[in-house]
Amino acid sequence: MSKFNNVTVVKAANIYFDGKVTSRVVEFESGEVKTLGIMLPGEYRFSTAKKEIMEILSGHVEILLPGSDTWENIVGGQSFEVPANAAFDIKVLEVTDYCCSYLD
Repeated sequence: MSKFNNVTVVKAANIYFDGKVTSRVVEFESGEVKTLGIMLPGEYRFSTAKKEIMEILSGHVEILLPGSDTWENIVGGQSFEVPANAAFDIKVLEVTDYCCSYLD
């Protein structure tokens, strides 16, 4: 889906890592929540309370998921899942546009 209809966008940005990662919260009538953001090149560690699906809209990253010793290449058009109450590492190799979906 390239467009969200009938949503509320929270105006205040989430800003991480000295502004190198930013996102905005999108709330759906169903109660579903997503974030849309941009990551600049660098290495970051994120943690999540809920299960998360991160869709890479454009760009190139490498990820190290919980319980894995192998970095995975992810490019625009691909996605990955992170379990609830976990942390993952990400190397952003070029400016990356992303969408995160948070699941119960």
